Amino acid sequence: MQSIHQLRRTDLAVEAKEIWAESTADTTELTGVKAEDKTSHGYDVTVVQILDHAGEQALGKPQGTYVTVELGALARREANAFDRGVASIREQLLPLLNLGPHDSVLVVGLGNRAITPDAVGPVAAKYTLATRHLVEQAPEHFGNFRQVSVVQPGVLGTTGLESAEMVKALAGKFRPDRIVAVDALASRKLSRVCRTVQLSDTGIAPGSGVGNSRAKLDKDTLGVPVVAIGVPTVVDAGTLAADLLEESGQPGAAPEQFSAFGGGMIVTPKEIDTQVADISKLVGYALNCALHEGLTVADVDMLTG
Repeated sequence: MQSIHQLRRTDLAVEAKEIWAESTADTTELTGVKAEDKTSHGYDVTVVQILDHAGEQALGKPQGTYVTVELGALARREANAFDRGVASIREQLLPLLNLGPHDSVLVVGLGNRAITPDAVGPVAAKYTLATRHLVEQAPEHFGNFRQVSVVQPGVLGTTGLESAEMVKALAGKFRPDRIVAVDALASRKLSRVCRTVQLSDTGIAPGSGVGNSRAKLDKDTLGVPVVAIGVPTVVDAGTLAADLLEESGQPGAAPEQFSAFGGGMIVTPKEIDTQVADISKLVGYALNCALHEGLTVADVDMLTG
């Protein structure tokens, strides 16, 4: 049997679970996986825990916790949607980060800012407060802040360096207690593009969403726990075509059937510029509020200008 990531391209654990359920009988038990649905500040949240090797095999993802927050209200620009989204992401981040009072953090904005669907990491990094130098040089004013460093390593094609190589060098030099990596992902459904944030404690492989996976950023490669924040910004054309056919009542289509027509193509919404800007800002603000106790959206507005 083909693995689900061969049949439908997605980086989201919640979608991997959906695809597995669609491809098996209703009575089949998904062993090694635990899932929970809940609500946080008015947003739907799904927690998928991959518990063992059986769960890894079923969903094609490493063992760990994956939290998906659905942010449809942000895209619809509902009242107070941004502040509620920040609060929800912060709430889900805190147990994954599991930070001590004096733990330091390195935030890595992965991706290429010159390519809009790949700019989530760099734009979120722009909104993330770099405080390490302030805490060290002016503790009388900034002693209540956590030491946070922020880096945008760029991409191999423009720097000649793997992101993992650069981050490993920085981690070895400055020895952060946690690394947070922010990157763009791929979804199977356009309805989740720029309306969903996935948080996980398993690290990340930059570029994997578009079939261009680079060296992984995780505890095994960096020696530091890595929390990943991902936002789906693209959909594989073949995956989208197969899903649209299923939704129209024509099941059984596989993405590879469309390779002759749309092989290698990925799809984004026409409003991708605005959507990436909005959700990347939300991610940056949520990170600040999770990393610095007591910080509010109004405080971040003031500090980021």
